[in-house]
Amino acid sequence: MIIRENKIYTKNLVPGSNVYGERLIKIDGIEYREWDPYRSKLAAAILKGLKNFKFKNNSSVLYLGASTGTTISHISDICYEAEIYAVEISKRSMLQLVELAKVRKNIIPILADANHPMDYQDIGKIDILYQDIAQPNQIEIFDKNVNMFKPTYAYLCLKTQSIDVSVSPSKILERELLKIPYRPIEIIDLNPYDKHHYFLVFHFYQ
Repeated sequence: MIIRENKIYTKNLVPGSNVYGERLIKIDGIEYREWDPYRSKLAAAILKGLKNFKFKNNSSVLYLGASTGTTISHISDICYEAEIYAVEISKRSMLQLVELAKVRKNIIPILADANHPMDYQDIGKIDILYQDIAQPNQIEIFDKNVNMFKPTYAYLCLKTQSIDVSVSPSKILERELLKIPYRPIEIIDLNPYDKHHYFLVFHFYQ
């Protein structure tokens, strides 16, 4: 990953191919894909000063709420020697994920409900859990999957408006954190890239 002039680029795992219309550039003869922070909360968190970026070439990742694969495609570039398990409940989004996985072999699409981690528990040990789900019980889902897979690091995109639109985002954050027995090591407000979103990082010592 390279950051230049407040723009992020990942080395393209599939040279000559983009995923969501992103710009391709050459740096020292190597092709990179521009990572759009307005379409990826992880990219937004990086530009907002994320200190604990733990994705490495051999990091196995469980991604909950994969959607059509925008962020996952960049994680695929970075974690090119590991498997990325992409859990998504929407059949329409899954069709695009399956097509993406045909060219990015380290992405493994899983059509499942993240409320039920037992349904995909056979993926085994993972290094990183990443969740980006717009449901009122986001914290409950996160806790279930953390307890099931016991990652070393976990990243949670907390979507406050999916929980309660009548309460301020900061109050929702405070309230939701009381529901889990562990504390984040980093909290980032993703505004202006994503309003009413917080990016939380957790470290579980193993």
